[in-house]
Amino acid sequence: MSVVETPREVRAEAKYVRMSPRKARLVAEHIRGRSVPEARAVLAFTSREAAQVLQKVLQSAVSNAESNHGIAEERLYVKAAYADSGPVMKRWRARARGRVARIRKRTCHITVLLAELPQAALAVEPVQAAAAEEAPAPKRAPGRKKTAAASKKKTASKRPARKKETTK
Repeated sequence: MSVVETPREVRAEAKYVRMSPRKARLVAEHIRGRSVPEARAVLAFTSREAAQVLQKVLQSAVSNAESNHGIAEERLYVKAAYADSGPVMKRWRARARGRVARIRKRTCHITVLLAELPQAALAVEPVQAAAAEEAPAPKRAPGRKKTAAASKKKTASKRPARKKETTK
């Protein structure tokens, strides 16, 4: 019987980030499931404010993995990235005719969970890449030529008949 080793997981959190969780979730979706170097590249070229915060949290998680568990950055992938809502600060703004309007300043807690790639996945990737280079590309089967009658038949059934215009 073989022993299945569970991959080690590392997490990092940023709490009480002064940003709407809805905006942070948009950026978190981009890096979920990607390898760490790929996630860094995506965040570097994402032009949202949440990308900078997520980049810091990702760096913190990678540092935790390297210092606490001795896992190299290349062997990690983003297992989960999510933004939960934090406390909402309520402020008031004066409006017309003596009324007030509530302003909600939202906060969020951003969490990044990294996991170690399984050994089998690391060993399989280079083999698949080498096999793809060696194998020739499959040839396409030649398509059947359409006859003029067949093409007219298709277009005639789709379009309604036009009325001829008379000129006077």
